Amino acid sequence: MAMSGGSEDGEPMMEMNTTPLIDVMLVLLIMFIITLPIPTHAVKVDLPVNDPRNQTPPVDPQKNKIIIDAAGTVSWNGTPVDEVTLRQYLDTAAAINPEPELHFQPDPQAKYDKVDQTLAVIKRSAVTKLGFIGNEQYRNDF
Repeated sequence: MAMSGGSEDGEPMMEMNTTPLIDVMLVLLIMFIITLPIPTHAVKVDLPVNDPRNQTPPVDPQKNKIIIDAAGTVSWNGTPVDEVTLRQYLDTAAAINPEPELHFQPDPQAKYDKVDQTLAVIKRSAVTKLGFIGNEQYRNDF
């Protein structure tokens, strides 16, 4: 500790040496930071559990049917699907050996745009066995 003689040699210095105080405070700060628990921002979510006993396979190994109703809802074997799910089912069906038949049945009142989009999804997949069902409903239109 620095002691200096001021004007007289025997007198202690009037200023306090703060270096040891700063060292102790830094050690305490580091110890405090180390002992803090790591914050985890996790949200607990109860996810549904799939029961494989109650699940029916979405792709039938014999034949599958795509139906478009008048409202424009696309259904795969009676279950409404979106384009991504439809593509997944089509790819799964194309991978089965022998490939199952795909029946396509649009409603006469369905919008042409929705039918065209669905046919484009079918064409982009690797399906080779496609059949149109219900074409007889259009025979008197021409």
